[in-house]
Amino acid sequence: MKKRMLATVLVGAMALSMTACGGSEKAETTTAAPAATEVAKTEAAKEESSEATEAAKEEAASDWKPEGTVSIVVPAGAGGDTDLSARVFAQLAKEKTGVDFIVVNSNGAAGSVAANQVLAAAPDGTTALYGHALVNVANVAGVTDYNYTAFKIGPSFALEPAQQLYVFSDKYKDLDAFIEAAKAAPGQLKACTEVGAYTYYELLGFQEAAGIELDLVDAGSTSDKIAAMLSGQIDLMPGPYVNCKDYLESGQFTCLAAPTDERYDLIADIPTLKEQGVDFSYPNQEFSFYFPPETPDEVIDWYDALVKEIVESEEGQQALADLQMMPNYLSPEDTAAVEEATYTTIKDIADRLAK
Repeated sequence: MKKRMLATVLVGAMALSMTACGGSEKAETTTAAPAATEVAKTEAAKEESSEATEAAKEEAASDWKPEGTVSIVVPAGAGGDTDLSARVFAQLAKEKTGVDFIVVNSNGAAGSVAANQVLAAAPDGTTALYGHALVNVANVAGVTDYNYTAFKIGPSFALEPAQQLYVFSDKYKDLDAFIEAAKAAPGQLKACTEVGAYTYYELLGFQEAAGIELDLVDAGSTSDKIAAMLSGQIDLMPGPYVNCKDYLESGQFTCLAAPTDERYDLIADIPTLKEQGVDFSYPNQEFSFYFPPETPDEVIDWYDALVKEIVESEEGQQALADLQMMPNYLSPEDTAAVEEATYTTIKDIADRLAK
């Protein structure tokens, strides 16, 4: 009898134990489920927050629109790559928005005349500076006491590879021949630039990397430089492809190299300096928009969306290709990062080499 009772107790105890174990597993499962649910909720909340931010940005951009005519201030004369690409933007922007855009040429003092004009303008989205690197170069050259950080940075619209190095074909057949001639006559071969301008610091860096010394001549505008090349007064000219393409194709000019990190489709047949053993590259020309510093974010968002739309459109890409320029949309954040890198590179060259 006692054995039977003991057996009954043991069976009961085992049953209770099994029930307890089963309850424990269930409890653990029940506890884990809320944790996973919370993680999922957190991730969903983050995604919704990100989507809400983008939606709010798009809504703000769509709500704002310029009142009156927009002035795109260009720190260069009419007919150059900066001017022509600004006019492409102005035309397509008007077609897409109905807003009147005009290009205002305001060159002088290494671009500071145009820059000062925009800095003094009302931050209402009706005035923007358009160009490449000039704000930074003017600061490095000591013309201004500010650089790109003085502006509210907008998006980038187009790109040209760093200006290639051209020579008159009758004088030098390739880079090696030019470097050999320069080493044989230190300081005698003339290279045209504008002292304190974008190409000035490019030539300083090239000289150092190639181990040569050139006579850097202030020759004025791109058209003036080309005239000096054709007349034989100049041995070397940094120039944009759009201005040199015809002379290159006619055989009058030879392109020695491009000071870029890679070959671009636009100049695919032109070797880089690095490919030929000269370890030097220079910042590309990023054509971007700069606004007065107090410009509201909704204004920047509107221009950001507009520039992106134009650059991605078939007509925008074709119009820039016709100018021998590369469509190149960058967000304001990415544009600011490029500006910082460009400023750092040019300032480093100036600090080491400018006399």
